[in-house]
Amino acid sequence: MQIPFEQNERRFGTVNWMGLFTLVKRETQRFLVVWTQTLLAPLVAAGLFLLIFNIAIGPSRADVMGVPFLTFLAPGIMMMTVIQNAFANTSSSMVIAKVQGNIVDTLMPPLSPLEILLGYLAGGIARGVLIAFVIALALALVLGLVPQNPLIALIFVILGGAFMGALGLFAGIFANKFDQMAAITNFIVTPLAFLSGTFYSVEALPPILNRLSHVNPVFYLIDGLRHGMIGVSDSAPGLGIAVCSGATLAICAVTWQMLRKGYRLKA
Repeated sequence: MQIPFEQNERRFGTVNWMGLFTLVKRETQRFLVVWTQTLLAPLVAAGLFLLIFNIAIGPSRADVMGVPFLTFLAPGIMMMTVIQNAFANTSSSMVIAKVQGNIVDTLMPPLSPLEILLGYLAGGIARGVLIAFVIALALALVLGLVPQNPLIALIFVILGGAFMGALGLFAGIFANKFDQMAAITNFIVTPLAFLSGTFYSVEALPPILNRLSHVNPVFYLIDGLRHGMIGVSDSAPGLGIAVCSGATLAICAVTWQMLRKGYRLKA
């Protein structure tokens, strides 16, 4: 007699911890085995951003929000690197599995949609946190920049990894081809990162653009990390945590529904 799936699933308890741990391990090992591409390359890219901006406009630029321009810029570059890589980790994992046809290896095990969501998110958050740590270490050694509020900085790094990791998973489920994934990256993720106060204070923007910037969750991620790193920001950290948490929960809820229904995952 065949045992219904619901009854068979109960032997794992409320949460399939072994399955969840295995998925988390797979998602973290995906980027750790190619650490030169996933950890070293973002560090080099962030360093090049800082070097180019410092050479181009750094010496002639006045202080921003009471701190040197390079010091103001560094946290924005760090968060931009974190969110781009968290997005890339989950989106690439999902879309590659779909294109290669091995997504069934994730869907067949007795994992609930929530467990699959958490497993992918853990990989994106882990990659974001490791990249933030590597860049923060480099900033401390090169610029002498030490986080003034380490806990606030860590909270926003985790929120950034969670938000963009969930968005990356959403995009990976939605996209059926690599060119669709590239379009989402170019027309959604990149503008969100670049038009969010990474390279400037939003207080310098015209009133309309200033208000639009405050609708962008990435603005609060960058602003919150800036507060944690150098102690200055355009908005209160508490507001940023609330907005980013709400945005993360919203995109997670949508992605969970897509996983639950098998949207673009099952025939």
